[in-house]
Amino acid sequence: MKPFWFAVHGIVHAVRTERNMLIHLASSLLVVVFAWWLPTTKLENLILFGWVVLVIALELMNTAVERTVDLVTKDIKPLAKQAKDVAAGSVLVAAIGAAITSLFIFGPYVIDKFVI
Repeated sequence: MKPFWFAVHGIVHAVRTERNMLIHLASSLLVVVFAWWLPTTKLENLILFGWVVLVIALELMNTAVERTVDLVTKDIKPLAKQAKDVAAGSVLVAAIGAAITSLFIFGPYVIDKFVI
């Protein structure tokens, strides 16, 4: 049971200390509101849920990489910068994928609701 609580503590820590985690959680809440408000299918909701989980999980891993690099060195080193940049890049790629997927799923519903 302890590993579960260690994991929960890690998530809470990231939410409290990482501005981008709050942005991802706010975006996730927006996705949930749109999925509830619009007549999305179960499959569409599952796809959206998958993207939300992926982005948040990658943000947690990015935070872990940043903390590890900071623990190892306080000096500005090219490899340390690359590790942080690549980890941040993985979150960016997933966030862009999630945004594009959300537009494809929500777009037609929003157009039907407001244009027609």
